[in-house]
Amino acid sequence: MFGVVLGVVGVSGVSLAAYNVWDASQAIATNAVVLDEEKPLPPSLGAIEGGVNILLVGTDSCEGENEQLSGACKNHDTEGERNDVTMLVHISDEPRRVTVVSFPRDMLVPIPACDKADGSGKTSAMSSQMLNASYWYGGLGCTVDTVEALIGNEQINIDFAAAIRWTGVINVSNAIGGVDVCVAGDINDGNTGLHLTAGTHTLQGVEALQFLRIRHGIGDGSDLGRISNQQQFMSSMVRKLQSDAVLANPATLFNLATTTINQVQAGQLVLSSGLTNPTLMVQIAMAVKDVPFEDIVFVQYPTVYAPGVNGSGSSRVLPVKDAAKTLFDALAANQPINLTGKASGGNAIEVTGEAAQPVVAPTTAATDAATPPATDGGTDAATPPADETRVDLPSAITGQTAKDTTCTLPQK
Repeated sequence: MFGVVLGVVGVSGVSLAAYNVWDASQAIATNAVVLDEEKPLPPSLGAIEGGVNILLVGTDSCEGENEQLSGACKNHDTEGERNDVTMLVHISDEPRRVTVVSFPRDMLVPIPACDKADGSGKTSAMSSQMLNASYWYGGLGCTVDTVEALIGNEQINIDFAAAIRWTGVINVSNAIGGVDVCVAGDINDGNTGLHLTAGTHTLQGVEALQFLRIRHGIGDGSDLGRISNQQQFMSSMVRKLQSDAVLANPATLFNLATTTINQVQAGQLVLSSGLTNPTLMVQIAMAVKDVPFEDIVFVQYPTVYAPGVNGSGSSRVLPVKDAAKTLFDALAANQPINLTGKASGGNAIEVTGEAAQPVVAPTTAATDAATPPATDGGTDAATPPADETRVDLPSAITGQTAKDTTCTLPQK
């Protein structure tokens, strides 16, 4: 899912060719979802001013090609379309930092009254439902409203949003060219069909989707373990996209931009209206492309297992709002954060080392033509002010940084 944001913002490295692809695609704007409030867009191509929050949703649609990717779909054991993956990408103001907050799909939260996706009226507000029901009730806009209400911080509003289906994830991962993942032992999961031997693997296509969906066969078999597994994938992908393998390869970035457009046209990717603007894509890319690994942090919204719910034991989780408040207050104040908790809430990954920041290659004439010069007086994103101190997050918040190299643990 994080690849959607990195994919669409990565077009800034493709000079004017990719920009023109975005500009020429009318289908993107036509199929966009309009949120209640979206960040206004300045006219220049400089890095976006201020912070920005983007909600990314991965859905479990059974439509079209997606049906063959799920046993539940093939057996007609499910109905509707839910947000199986929900992540908030917070990009701070200067100095630039990126925090990705994953919200467990099984977390019981209030869902506000939402406009129905088909425009036929409003749904009733609900005091306690699984988070992944929000998309079913009211589409992308309802999930945005639900997450904003859960965060409860008036300074953190969701500016833009995107939702992608399984087939879209496959195609975007193919365009990236694969992501390296590590598994500490053999993994065999009959639910997703993923079978990996111990070691490092480069995953793309169906295997990448299986790795992002897997929970049986890793850690404690829970959705919390799956979130940690996704964080390993995203962290590795960030390192790849910041390396010469992608960001310095115009052909790869152009393919990524074109693939993203095609997913919109094929109905596999839904964007909020602001994200259809090619200028915004360049602005966001310029804000995040040089953020140091230690300031790209992946966390899980803190939870505790619920007591028996409908006799199902610990399959549902409840939000830990005090711990979450510390996180979102720090983000609102643009303070750097420090993880003190475990890498995984579901015992699914272990930290194995640290990655070195790639050396930025000198720009070429081609990229200079597409990249406006930095303005005077800006703050270097890689050098925080001397008086900044990191906020220690409560240990209830698990996660990793892009600097951490991690490995997935088989289920015991």
